[in-house]
Amino acid sequence: MEDGAAIWRIARDSQALDLNSSYSYLLWCRDFAATSVVARDRPGGEPVAFITGYVRPERPETLVVWQVAVDHDHRGRGLAGTLLEALTEKVAARLGVKTIETTVTPDNTASNRLFTSFAERRGASLEREVLFDGGLFPEGTHLPEVLYRIGPITP
Repeated sequence: MEDGAAIWRIARDSQALDLNSSYSYLLWCRDFAATSVVARDRPGGEPVAFITGYVRPERPETLVVWQVAVDHDHRGRGLAGTLLEALTEKVAARLGVKTIETTVTPDNTASNRLFTSFAERRGASLEREVLFDGGLFPEGTHLPEVLYRIGPITP
């Protein structure tokens, strides 16, 4: 739970993620630690990147990757890909996850590259379809959220 405030700051400073309340990041670190990962600048140091995820209740073999963020000073080093591989190994082995889902807006080039290259490295299929049309969002300015479904995933 002690990482909640730090990952909230990383998400806020990313200028790419939909920022949730700081409270939600504290809850996430408590309730979904088994399906999330954090990278630190050194052993015992401050978090510099994170991936949050959860197992879909009606599809327990599916991990939904909720957010991926890397601190500005640590970008460009492949850290997000390394974290995604580590999280996948963790949940495939422990929880039996075989599929990863996430959503990406069409303008998020970094996330598109991250998940496309992940699927290629894994030799897994990648399916894309619009999950939430932009018009569903109450603020009226949100781009569509495209569902990426990657699988099968093996440990």
